[in-house]
This record gives sequence, C-alpha cells and structure tokens, in this order.
Amino acid sequence: MDWHMYPVLWCGVFGTWALVGYGLSLAGMTRAQRTVRAIGRIERVGEPRHGSSPKDGIAVVVSFQDPSTGEEFTVTNDGGPGERISVAWTGREIGVHYPRGRPHDFRFADHRSEGGRGLGWPNFALFLVYAGLVVVAAIDRGWPWALLGFCGPWALSGVYHLPGNIRDRNRRLGELAAMAAVPGRVVAVLKSVSTDDDGYTSTRLVPVVTFTTLDGRAVTAYCESGLRNPAGSQGLDVTIHYAPADLAVLTLDVEAERRSWKRDMAVNVVGVLVVAAAAVVGVVAL
Repeated sequence: MDWHMYPVLWCGVFGTWALVGYGLSLAGMTRAQRTVRAIGRIERVGEPRHGSSPKDGIAVVVSFQDPSTGEEFTVTNDGGPGERISVAWTGREIGVHYPRGRPHDFRFADHRSEGGRGLGWPNFALFLVYAGLVVVAAIDRGWPWALLGFCGPWALSGVYHLPGNIRDRNRRLGELAAMAAVPGRVVAVLKSVSTDDDGYTSTRLVPVVTFTTLDGRAVTAYCESGLRNPAGSQGLDVTIHYAPADLAVLTLDVEAERRSWKRDMAVNVVGVLVVAAAAVVGVVAL
C-alpha cells in the first residue's frame, strides 16, 4: 500500500472528528455549552489537616443560586469534586459548574469563568490534520517545509500574543510592587508521595498558611514556595505579601517572584525570536 494512504487516513479520521465537534458546537450541544455556570460564595473555610494530601484542596462551604430556578443551595467540597481550592476566605466568589437541571452534581472552579463553545478538542483535531499535511509536504518536498509548516504559524502566534504577554507580566510586576505585607503562620504541611514506573519515590510538601488582611479578612492558602525547610515549617511565623485587589495573589518572597517573572519574560521573547528564525531558514532553503 502506498505510504500516502496513512496520512490520508490520519487526516480523514481527525478531520471527521473536527467536523463533528464544530457541528455539535453550532447546535449548542457540546459539554461546555450544556454546563450551567453559577457564581458561588464561600461561607465557611476549613483548616487543612496536617499531613493530609494537597490534592484535596481547602475544604469550603459554598452557597450558590441556580440561575434557571432561583433556588439556593449550600454545599461543601470537603476535598471532593472540582478543581482544587488553594486560596480561600469567607466571601470569596468562585465558579460552580454542573449539568443543566442537576445542581447536586456540582464541581467547583477555582476561578469564575464565562465558559466557552467547547471547541478545544475540535481545534486540536484540526491541528493534527494540519500536522499530517506538513509531514507529507516535508517528506515529499524536503525538510524546509517542516520548518516553514511548524515554525511559521508558531512564530506568527508568538508575535501576535507577545504584546499581551508582556502587558500581563508588567501588570504582575506592578502587583508585586503594590503588595501589602502582613504577619502569617504556617498551620499545616500537606504531603503526597508518588512512585513512578521505575520504582522511584518522590515526596511533595505543601505548606498551608493563614493570615489576616489589613481590612480584616482571614485567608487560608497553599504556599508552595518561599520556605527553605517546608517539612519542619508547621507553626512557623512568616510574612505574607498579598495583592489587595486579589487576595489569591500572594507570595512569601517578593524579590524571588519578581526575578522569576522577569526571567519568564526574557525566555518568552527569546523563544519567539528562535522560532521566527527557524521559519525564515525554511523559507530561504525552499
């Protein structure tokens, strides 16, 4: 059988997948479109148990209203469904997602979101179709088509998003400069142990801190960096830096955070330049 039949089959399968996904989206039948997205309010915050798993998140009691019926619900994750809640305070608004008409099958989302059209998987399938076409072109016409086909769109996407990424990083640096500092305390250290296929065991430690903001709100949060000895940090007094506009943005070491964001910005710019240069090499070599 001609080898071209393999990429034809590849493109046919994933092209069909993409078309079905786009059709479901147009009909309003994707999972994302059938999901109700309500706004929940944290009414009570539990304190994580020392030594428990960090996968559970902070246990919270949340109240929300079903947008279609107006009925009020009060539920708790108790380390259960949905995304991990890693920063919590009474009054914080989070997302509550559930299938239409089934509010008791809720899932928490750490951030509020407006949802989408469910195009993630169809777009991924379309990308796989494009990748198959680039591979065929590279085999038939030479390696420059691989550089142009893969690096060209990647470079254009990087150039398009780079200004926004730089603005986001500058905003983050501005938040770091405006952070307030308050005393806090490590109340627990969470622990998870995992073993890979080779039998190697790794241990992850996540300290949990509590602090009170300048306006009197009590916050409980995971703090995965900034402590030299997290294993023995329970009961340790620390200084918490937080953004008054968003209490979920916090750190123990402002300078280390600032250096990290500046380094990420430089890596982002260099990455776009390297990919763009590879695309140019492909064009010149055609």
